[in-house]
This record gives sequence, structure tokens and C-alpha cells, in this order.
Amino acid sequence: MTEDNNVEVPRLGIEPEAFRLAAANMVDYVIKYYCDVDKRQTFSDVKPGFMRALLPESPPDRPESWQEVFSDIERIVMDGMTHWQSPGFFSYYPSSASYPSMLADMLCSGVPCIGFSWASSPSCTELETVMMDWLGKAIGLPECFIHGGHGPGGGVIQGTASEATLVALIAARSKTIRRELSRDPNQRTHDIVGRMVAYTSQCSHSSVERAGLLSLVEVRRLRVKDDGALEGGVLKEAVLEDRKAGRIPMFVCVTIGTTSCCTFDDLEGIGKTCETEDIWCHVDAAYAGAALVCPEFRFICKGIERATSFNFNPHKWLMVQFDCSAMWVRDSTDLINSAEVNPLYLRHNTESATIDYRHWQIPLGRRFRSLKLWFVLRMVGVEGLRSHIRRGVREAKHLEELVRCDGRFEVLFPVILGLVCIKLKRPGSSLEDENDLNERLYDKIHEDRRIFIVPATLNGVYFIRICTGSTHCSIEQVNKCWEVITEMAGQL
Repeated sequence: MTEDNNVEVPRLGIEPEAFRLAAANMVDYVIKYYCDVDKRQTFSDVKPGFMRALLPESPPDRPESWQEVFSDIERIVMDGMTHWQSPGFFSYYPSSASYPSMLADMLCSGVPCIGFSWASSPSCTELETVMMDWLGKAIGLPECFIHGGHGPGGGVIQGTASEATLVALIAARSKTIRRELSRDPNQRTHDIVGRMVAYTSQCSHSSVERAGLLSLVEVRRLRVKDDGALEGGVLKEAVLEDRKAGRIPMFVCVTIGTTSCCTFDDLEGIGKTCETEDIWCHVDAAYAGAALVCPEFRFICKGIERATSFNFNPHKWLMVQFDCSAMWVRDSTDLINSAEVNPLYLRHNTESATIDYRHWQIPLGRRFRSLKLWFVLRMVGVEGLRSHIRRGVREAKHLEELVRCDGRFEVLFPVILGLVCIKLKRPGSSLEDENDLNERLYDKIHEDRRIFIVPATLNGVYFIRICTGSTHCSIEQVNKCWEVITEMAGQL
């Protein structure tokens, strides 16, 4: 490259004053986005591959101005967005957003660190330990999960609940191998793993089955009751059957708030079996765990004191941006012993007195995610979070009442938190015909684009699930959602 073609770039990409102006533009844009998000179509009309037609084939050789980049946000990015914070978003489960959390992400990006060990960033490690204690106390976790400055229990922020399940299963596998080898040192590790079996319900998240594939442990999906919950007796029967066949039951994933219908497994009964049979009991409360900030909802986790590990996602319903998945364990040495690798370049002279979170997770590097919890817990407060959860539950209860007042529809499962599952009835029809009717109703709603919802099935029944509690949801928006559903039903 000749001298004339050299481009001198500031150390931080652009000059400080240019960054100040660009940041102000971006903050104003985000504020306007939230003020006007109700004017945007919740679900995009773009077709697969749309982005390639909007972008050049190669990156630019020379720097472009901030205004050029900024002007392309609407033209290129926004047309293809699904607006999770839209008042018309009733799909999946919520994805939280709040200004305090955004401020924390600004600081996390602006003062970056890679907090894999205490030495790599003492503040990153220690704030996370304390925030996980704060959060654990806020949701009423037993003392055995609180680190308190001494352990062995404690919390760690994973990226997602899927990661937490995989980390727990790998730790359970490692613990089981050590136990079996202590009983018979002549066994081969791969033979032990080949006899292992983990359990979950047929309504659990697909990530549990995927964790089994990644860890080479067979996962049995056990039958559930009509309401979608796994009973302790069903697990006990499966464990006894497998032990009789010479297998090694070693892990159970209990779901508190299933994805399809937000029902709750029998944690008390399952936990008793796990204690008796020396089985790791992992609780996946990805969505519903946020509701534990409200004392009146803690009954959904009866038996939590019997769990080995517990996980929920503040980034779903607790006003913290993605990604922030809170995981607690009774004994952190189970995580550390499962995959500890300690090369010289990662060692430091405070290892024996501090936490190195790289041993508690799959990746090495990690962001300063606890800043989001710190900002939200301080600027919103526990009472503010309780109000946020209760608002979402009131919205769901309001929708349930609307549905029950319309004889054409049926509410399929108890509405405890923020999910309402409904189906359009056709008296005298077969299950196949009724399922077809509800599929056609869903297709009409989806094509209409005014609201965004998703369907689910349980025990062969197809139904529509409507989730309240998102950032801009309200009783008024629930009424509009119901108007769309009844209007589309009237066209069938």
C-alpha cells in the first residue's frame, strides 16, 4: 500500500467529541424507539435473504462517517426486526428491557474487561458474587445457595438457561464418574457414562435434550399429567426401573414454568427421590423464577431446599437485558471439579482465597454482566420488580376472564403467572378437526400481523399461547389482542 492510501485511525476508532455526539444521537434514537414502538409492526414482512440485497458485497476500504452509518439503521436494520418490546408482542416469554440495564451495558462496553478470573478483574468477579447473593435473597432462595463470602454454595451468571442446564449436567456426570470409580476403580470411564441416565419431563425445554446430546448422557423424557406437570412418583418408578436394569440414574431437570403451558413440576416429590437416590436435582425456572420476588408466588417452588442447582433468567421478566441467566449451586466444587484446567498463564497468587468464574462455566471469557443486576436492583428496587411482575399477572388474569366469557373458547391450563393457553372449540368434532381449526386460526392471526403469538401442543392438543408482562403490555393492549383473536375467529 502506498503512503497516500494509508488511513490514520484514532486509537478508539473515532475522536472523543465525535463519539460524544454519536452517543447522544444513539441515546435519543433509543428513547424515541421506545416512545414510538407501538407504531411499528411487531413482526416483520421481510423474506429470507433480504439483507444481502441491502448491503454491499465487501466491507468499505475507507472509514465512513457516523451519519452514514446512523442513517442506515432504519433502512437496513429496522425493517427486519421483530420488536420484542412492542405492545403487540405476546409470543414466547418476555425479553426484558429497562433504561437502568441499558446504562449498565453502556458501562460494560465502555470500560471492557474479560472477567475469567479474580485477577483479570477483581470488581467483575466480586460484584457478581455479591449480586448473586442479593438476587438469591430477593427471590427467597435457601441459605445453602448464598455464598456469603465463604461458600461452598453460591451463584454465577451464565449466558442462558440452556448453558446452565449443560453446566449442571456435566458437573453431575463428573461427580457420578468419581463416585463410581471410588466404588470400583477397575471400571472404565466410558462404560460408566454409557450406563448413565438423566430425566426430565416431556414438557421440558428442548435444551435439556440437547445438553444430553452434548454430554453423551441419555435423557429420558417422562410422561406428564394432563396439566403438563411431572409427578415425583413417575420419576421414582423410572429410577427403580433403570437401577434394576443396571443403569445409573444421575440427573433430573425439574421445570418450574414449562415453555408450552407454564405448569410446574412436582419439585417436592422429585426432590425427595433425588435425595434418597443420590441424584443431582437441577431446577430450570427460566421464566417463572422471576416471580419468586413476590412472596405470594413462592409456592410454585415448594421443595427448593432439596435442589442441587437452580436457574432462572432475569433477562426474561426482571427488567435486565439479555444475556443474564442466574444459576446457583449448593456446592461450587462440583462445578470446579467437572472441568478444571489451570495453565500457568491463568494462575494468580490469590486463587485459594477468591472465585475464578471460568471454572463455573463453559467459556473462558465473560462480560461484566453483574453491572446490569446492580443497576436494576438499585434503581428499580425489589418492590419495583414485584410491581412489574404483579402487573404482568394482572394482565393475564384479565385475558383469562375475557376468554372464559366467550363460549367459543376454552382456557386449557390454570393461569398462575403471565401465560394464557387457549383453543377455539368445535363441539362434536374430533381432536384432529379441532386441531386443524386452531391451526387455521393461528395462521390468520399471524398473517394479520397486528399481534405476534406462537402455538404449542401437549398430549396431542394444538393450542395458542398468549404471554403478557412484556415491557409495553397493558390491560388496554390485552383488550386489543383479544379483539384481534376474536375477529380472526369470526372469519373461520
